[in-house]
Amino acid sequence: MYVVDVFAVWGGLERVWTDKMNALSSIHGYEVCLVTTDQGTHQVPYPLSPRVRHMDIGIHLTHQYRYHGVRRWWMKWHLTRLFRDRFKALLILEKPDVLITTASEFSVLVSKWKGDIPLVIECHGLFERPVHMQRMTLLKWVKTRFIRRSISKAQIVVALTQQDARQWKNINVCSVAIPNIVHLNESGQLSTCQNHRIIFVGRADEQKGFRYLKEIWQIVCQQYPDWELHLYGEELDTTDFCDMFPSGKQVFVHPQTLAIHACYQESAILVLTSVYEPFGLVMPEAMSCGIPVVAFNCPYGPSEIITDGVDGFLIPPFDVEFFAERLSDLMADEALRKQMGQKAGVSSQRYSCERIIPQWTTLFEQLKRKEYGLV
Repeated sequence: MYVVDVFAVWGGLERVWTDKMNALSSIHGYEVCLVTTDQGTHQVPYPLSPRVRHMDIGIHLTHQYRYHGVRRWWMKWHLTRLFRDRFKALLILEKPDVLITTASEFSVLVSKWKGDIPLVIECHGLFERPVHMQRMTLLKWVKTRFIRRSISKAQIVVALTQQDARQWKNINVCSVAIPNIVHLNESGQLSTCQNHRIIFVGRADEQKGFRYLKEIWQIVCQQYPDWELHLYGEELDTTDFCDMFPSGKQVFVHPQTLAIHACYQESAILVLTSVYEPFGLVMPEAMSCGIPVVAFNCPYGPSEIITDGVDGFLIPPFDVEFFAERLSDLMADEALRKQMGQKAGVSSQRYSCERIIPQWTTLFEQLKRKEYGLV
């Protein structure tokens, strides 16, 4: 049973969970359900298999934020009690073998009323973000303490990288790493790496390092005026983003698209300038289409996905000049792009459903046998 407050965003977590639930539901003997509390009329963003049951228990926890002061605290108490009653009743009815939720404020509620059912907490964010990205307030600090306390009580914590899993062990020794399932290219069509087109995929967020991307592009576009930079992502059409990174000659901004593999196939290089990446789905996605990646070696995803100098380049954070130099090497050498792109296609298969799902089924079977020491 996967439990989350709402499942409505076109994001990495939603896509990964959808692929995982669909794959698990196809295994004989596995029943999979998705439980939400605040779904309302929101549509599920990615298509779920008919074998995956979706149940919304209609709590609407976010309604507490319609109020202020004492009334907000009273509404929070009321909704929390409502969640307790409905969630416990659902567990009695469904009798799940394993519960899965995310490392968020919502995990506090699930952990508190799960009973003796084994709980897996998936950490799709880093244990610690870079200092300048935290902006920690007293309220955030208190919330973080409550969240980590609930995580410490889970039977298993699953991080996306080995490096992050080692950090989660500080609060839960039963922390392991299982990479994301990646929606790989299955069309059989790969990029020729001949088009003078660089692709960037990511939402308009400080985490994605757009200021570094802008500096890098300002360096290379002068030397290679026939090359284009294409940006795809959510909220890239906002005024603030357009002011920082205006579309124009050599730069093209596109909305988020479900046909992203076709965009990779039309490109020759993927660039990733993130300040941190818990995993970085776009890297193996692009690699499966036969294009190399140039990325900052930020915490922690890139270094576990890219083999430097083989299927892409890892750049010391946040060395803009060296990034531009390595990017220029690929732009100038079509044979190098093709060679790296071919190796990228092979290495991306580490994240296929066929490789990742057995790691989860092994984990679930151990949990059913109450074997929690999985480190």
